Amino acid sequence: MGVYNKPLYYEIAFSFVDAKKQVDLFEKFIEKYSKIKVKRVLDIACGPSLQLRELAKRDYEVIGLDLSLPMLKYLQEKAKEEGVRIDTVKANMTNFKLKKKVDFAFIMMGSFRFKNNEDLLKHLDCVSNSLKNGSLYLIENMELDWLSFKPQSWIMKRDGIEIKTTYKLKQKDPIFQTSEEIISLEVNDNGKKLKFVEKRIMKHIYLQEFLALVKLNNKFEFLGQFERFKFKKLKKGCMDNIILLRKK
Repeated sequence: MGVYNKPLYYEIAFSFVDAKKQVDLFEKFIEKYSKIKVKRVLDIACGPSLQLRELAKRDYEVIGLDLSLPMLKYLQEKAKEEGVRIDTVKANMTNFKLKKKVDFAFIMMGSFRFKNNEDLLKHLDCVSNSLKNGSLYLIENMELDWLSFKPQSWIMKRDGIEIKTTYKLKQKDPIFQTSEEIISLEVNDNGKKLKFVEKRIMKHIYLQEFLALVKLNNKFEFLGQFERFKFKKLKKGCMDNIILLRKK
């Protein structure tokens, strides 16, 4: 069974994030760069979304979009527990349409991944059609420096559950810039040992290639690349980053 069908374990594995500080940073970007007031927010590839839950607590209207039904059900359960409202949409991020446009959209944890450039362009179209003019699209951890990437591994614990997460990239085809992305969770759930692995083929996008695709799409302005945890522009490529676009 894949990683994305186990939302509790996934949430614990990535619980090192500080959602309050992340949302504080969102609000700084909004104040500086958004041309419209933000009330309605979309999280793409949301998963259990600690960020949406924090935004909802700050009285934003929030929507979580994900292809995983278990993730969306878990998100709704957590929202109910925390006394907030979160709307959810089950859809592929290259083919979706919202009933009502939003004022701000974001995608976290390196989820900005595609099989090819055509899918990336489809995604930009979907996001553009979901945003009001002058609103922002924030992309966290786009791979600006994937050539120097090394496997990552870490351990997180909660309520008697210990999870070792390993993230790897295996180069597949240098001509087409593709690699196999592998995420594994080794779980010790109060003595019960389990392992979950997720694999997918993805295309690496260089920054200049991304900028060319954004220009081809012609629906966004590129506002810059920023540090992941600070309101500060990057001076060189870094895996920890934020890319900021604004809907024309």
